[in-house]
Amino acid sequence: MIVKKEEERSLEIVITEEEINKKVVQLGYLISQDYAQAKELVIIAVLRGSVYFAVDLSRQLTIPFTLDFIGISSYGTSSDPLGIVRITKDLDTNIAQKNVLLIEDIVDTGLTLNYLLKNLRTRNPLSLRVCTFLDMPGRRIAAVPVDYRGFEMSDMFVVGYGLDYNERYRNLKVIAVLK
Repeated sequence: MIVKKEEERSLEIVITEEEINKKVVQLGYLISQDYAQAKELVIIAVLRGSVYFAVDLSRQLTIPFTLDFIGISSYGTSSDPLGIVRITKDLDTNIAQKNVLLIEDIVDTGLTLNYLLKNLRTRNPLSLRVCTFLDMPGRRIAAVPVDYRGFEMSDMFVVGYGLDYNERYRNLKVIAVLK
């Protein structure tokens, strides 16, 4: 992404590209070890933010898997985090009796993830685990499991590596705070 000079001054890098790459390799190794005996693994990437992470992570896996996507839309405001959640793109794969790894870009309040996990559990997966790139446990409203996490962060608004502000900055190779 070409960043204009005035935008460059408004970005403060908090996680470098090297740190991201190292963490993705570590997670890929750990997940590959944990699922080494699994017969069928379905990776579900939550659109759109997790796509960059899911692709990089999947390239580090040494086990067989299938990849699917689910789209989620949350309606609400920052002052009303209890907005409405709906599925905008459903799975193409039947996950019944399969091991499922859900890939998220960020878990903060946990409300969207809680909704998604309840929905996926009704489809009778053999197992259901969560891997998130960023985890902000200080913002939790709903208790949700996070089995694999890239980075734990305090409460800050960040962009890059799939995370956006008004659909911009997703393709930054770093995580940055907009000043």
